[in-house]
Amino acid sequence: MSSSNAGPVGPEATPEPRSTDDVILDAAAELIVHLGVRRTQLAEIARRAGVSRPTVYRRWPDVRAVIGALLTREIRETQATVRLTGEDRAAFVEGVVDVAVRLRDHPVLGALLASADSDTLFEYVVERLGASQRGLLEALRAGIEQGQAHGSIRAGEPVELAAMVLLIAQSTVQSHRMVAHLLPEAAWRRELARALNGYLAP
Repeated sequence: MSSSNAGPVGPEATPEPRSTDDVILDAAAELIVHLGVRRTQLAEIARRAGVSRPTVYRRWPDVRAVIGALLTREIRETQATVRLTGEDRAAFVEGVVDVAVRLRDHPVLGALLASADSDTLFEYVVERLGASQRGLLEALRAGIEQGQAHGSIRAGEPVELAAMVLLIAQSTVQSHRMVAHLLPEAAWRRELARALNGYLAP
């Protein structure tokens, strides 16, 4: 999440060429979405990216490392698309819910959630605090400090509050398929916001 507004991109702007890392990660994302995690092999990633296998190996030792880098990139890019509308708790919670919805509906994360190879998702999302989660924690901490200064978020160690907000949102995203028939879209957003507001209110 970001509190700054991005300037418009003019029609004369040309996209920067993709780096080799991004090309490889793009290829991995396509394979995971269309073939699934189990059928995504490093050799196929290299072929889809149009690079040699040694080119991939020089960057990542195996498919799981590629997936870890891909998750970090996708979560960071998703987080960067959200702009907070203010410095109070309402704006903060709205931003958290927005990021949660975008990650919930993200094709790569969705493919990992649906995969039979749950160990891969657990390793990078549940069992260890990876680079993507650390980035989210920092953004959450900053937003909580703003809300505390505003007076609409309760007192407490910002890092601790941020860690619990991350757990609440992350578990809600991971389990949404299980309760989708009980929590339609509007209710899912409303109840996640209510849980966060209840936890953060003074």
